[in-house]
Amino acid sequence: MVLITGGGRGIGAGTSKLFASKGYAVCINYKSTSASAEALAQDMGLLQK
Repeated sequence: MVLITGGGRGIGAGTSKLFASKGYAVCINYKSTSASAEALAQDMGLLQK
């Protein structure tokens, strides 16, 4: 499992995508708004309910 702080956009988003592509479970952390983190997770098929 990998925790990416600021993983919803910019370099963090790229890092999140890299680890997800390698098969890691990715936890995306964000500071103020969840929109970009949720969109990234949905695009990568990572959202779990």
